[in-house]
Amino acid sequence: MFSSKAALRARLLAARQVSASLSGPGLLAVAREQAEVVAARTIAVYVSMVNEPQTGPLIDWLLASGREVLLPVLYADNDLGWGVAPGAADLVPGRLGLSEPPVDLGADAIASAELVICPALAVDRHGVRLGRGGGSYDRALARVSPGTPTWAVVHDSEILDELPADPHDQPVRAALTPTRLVQLG
Repeated sequence: MFSSKAALRARLLAARQVSASLSGPGLLAVAREQAEVVAARTIAVYVSMVNEPQTGPLIDWLLASGREVLLPVLYADNDLGWGVAPGAADLVPGRLGLSEPPVDLGADAIASAELVICPALAVDRHGVRLGRGGGSYDRALARVSPGTPTWAVVHDSEILDELPADPHDQPVRAALTPTRLVQLG
């Protein structure tokens, strides 16, 4: 077990720098085969950053297939609001170099999502999700409607046997990777 979440985050981020790969088409191929994606009309997702599995192709496909896509808006206190994705060309620069929708519907808008796909540095087989340490997604996931599927996007090597957890950590139900969907918990 790792001595701290901070040390584990540093190790995982360093590994991503070394093994960055283009994974968008794989992520899309896996996601579009899942019953939860097929059934959902409103999906909360995020615009990936460098070295993360790329969500751009998935977002483009969801929009082209008529889904409502909610994207996060990062607040100054690291909480998240949500806005409807207008299309990649219409996103605006947000805090910390993130791309965001131009209109914020508020923090509670995530409750309308029928599927939530969030970022992670790693997940474990019990559904513990390790993020970047700001608590943004733990707060957002606490607002998700009961029964709504929640998935964390990671590289295959970032599904671990066990991660450290704190009482405020919100679990996810599955890990979406460029090669598969792994049920957790």
